[in-house]
Amino acid sequence: MTSNDDGQTRDKDLHGPESQRGRTRGESRRRIIRRIGFGVLGFVIAVGGAGALLAHQVSSVRSQLVYAMDLAPQLRADVESEDHRAAEIILETIQEQTSAARSTATGPLWKAASYIPVLGSNFSAVREVAVSANDITIRAVAPLLDRYGSLNLQTLSPTDGRFNIAEIQEAAPSISTAANTVQLSYQRLASLDLSRLLPEVAQPVSEATEQLEKLTEILDTASSTSQLLPAMLGADGPRNYLVLVQNSSEARATGGIPGALVILHTDDGRVSLGEHTSAVALGAFRPTLEVDSEQVALFTGRLGTQMQNVNLTPHFPTAAQTATLMWEERHPDQKIDGVLALDPVVLSHLLEATGPLDLTDVQVLAQIRTTGLPSSLTKDNVVPTLLSEVYKEIDDPEAQDAYFAAVAGRVFSAFTEGQGDGTQLAKALGTSIKENRLYLWSSHPSEQSIVASTPLQGSVTGRDAGGTAFGVYFNDGTGAKMDYYASRTVQLVKSCQAGEYSQYTVRVTVTNNAPNDAGTTLPAYVTGEGVFGVEPGRIRTNYVVYGPSQAFVETATVDGQSVPISSGRHGQRPVGTVPLELGPGETSTIEMLFSGVVQNSEPLLRVTPTIQPSKEVIGPLERDTCG
Repeated sequence: MTSNDDGQTRDKDLHGPESQRGRTRGESRRRIIRRIGFGVLGFVIAVGGAGALLAHQVSSVRSQLVYAMDLAPQLRADVESEDHRAAEIILETIQEQTSAARSTATGPLWKAASYIPVLGSNFSAVREVAVSANDITIRAVAPLLDRYGSLNLQTLSPTDGRFNIAEIQEAAPSISTAANTVQLSYQRLASLDLSRLLPEVAQPVSEATEQLEKLTEILDTASSTSQLLPAMLGADGPRNYLVLVQNSSEARATGGIPGALVILHTDDGRVSLGEHTSAVALGAFRPTLEVDSEQVALFTGRLGTQMQNVNLTPHFPTAAQTATLMWEERHPDQKIDGVLALDPVVLSHLLEATGPLDLTDVQVLAQIRTTGLPSSLTKDNVVPTLLSEVYKEIDDPEAQDAYFAAVAGRVFSAFTEGQGDGTQLAKALGTSIKENRLYLWSSHPSEQSIVASTPLQGSVTGRDAGGTAFGVYFNDGTGAKMDYYASRTVQLVKSCQAGEYSQYTVRVTVTNNAPNDAGTTLPAYVTGEGVFGVEPGRIRTNYVVYGPSQAFVETATVDGQSVPISSGRHGQRPVGTVPLELGPGETSTIEMLFSGVVQNSEPLLRVTPTIQPSKEVIGPLERDTCG
């Protein structure tokens, strides 16, 4: 009984309420586990599928962008060869590829991938590249190609001395749209943090950003030019422009002494040359014309006494305004609408496009008959002729400047008459602007505000002087034409940073390449005959160095020896000046130290243009080795 009772009791225990609850809990746990298992399996399958799909999308986007980029050179070739239909076909293909890449890279899966830790930033970067590529193709390249006829450089070149203003005006909106689109795309890519990207992503993004930066500069200049040209070419009435032909044999901060002067007339697109004369012929101005006192403190009152000295300051707007006042005082019946400055190297660039030119000026031809000066100008002989040979053959300074002005006028005539290839002429002007050999100022405030946004402005204060900007400018102290024999190199050296501020040393190395017997064999007008206290054959130059805004100029040395430094400020920029005199064959190095540089951007260095190629003058940034 007992055992049966015990068995029944145990059986009751096994099938009672408590046992039922336990079995229910166990089955629930098993069901939950099964569900979790199936869920995990489903998640793994989904992730695997998404991963495979994402990998496919990455491959597709990469292929589409690479294919589009590979077609770009062909598009450029078709445009340059004027095969408009072929260019349209290539552009359609590029649009298809970039649109497909954009669609994928902005899709939900790609967006989700951009949130993946570590790798997500790479997906975001590629998305920005795809969007930028598509924007540029549709909103920049396509509108420009639609305006192809108006934008053709041959069409934009003058014909019989006249520019087609209407075509320039029609093209302006397309150029402006393209410039804005590229600018926004550049800003989008420039804002990416490359340090967070994989190398295989960071490198092409960096390269694309650099290319967009260059394209931005080109299109911004083109946009500004298309806005300026109609009015400047006389669309709203006749204009007069004063052209300063800067003589690089006697250095001035913006390039050279403005010895030759030419008046340029424009009216309804037609361009013609007016009076050409010399700065000497204008004489001295008494009383001295009023010039900005801050610049007078740096460069003396000579800025307002003679046309030859208006560009002792590197700030071209000041030089141009002063030159305008001087011309209008001597010619009260003639209003100047703007000032253009260039040097003989610009003329050589233009002659490369136009080809050789025969001189036609009656007075110049008379001089040629009695001298050894060439009767035909080429890209190779124009610089030595104007900066050296003319002084050996012509004694009278006014006659020298007249020859100079006549040569410049002949080159201008060829340009305005449309002689030469339009593409080559545009390239010549672009090279001249890039080398800071071409400056422009307008007396019309609305136009000057546009000029101020271009590389033509020649300003040392304001927007272009922001950041870590340095400038090294040369002003002749010999009172002669000896700079033809000077060669210079300029370099920045960044010191190890201490705290929040940086230090930079500006290093200028100068050589006098004149022959040893220059004092006796070179013409007196070239050596100066010691009139200004410089022994014939020697070169004396004042080196004016600008540092970044709010920095300080500390010390200066010549060949390692401390020298006195004349210092001041222009705007918020520190300015130091050191004179240097060298005999034939001598070389010296000036070093000027700037402290308290708060800017941390890549440094920008501007230097007075000379007859040397700019790439030979400006050296690479050097950094001191930190221990």
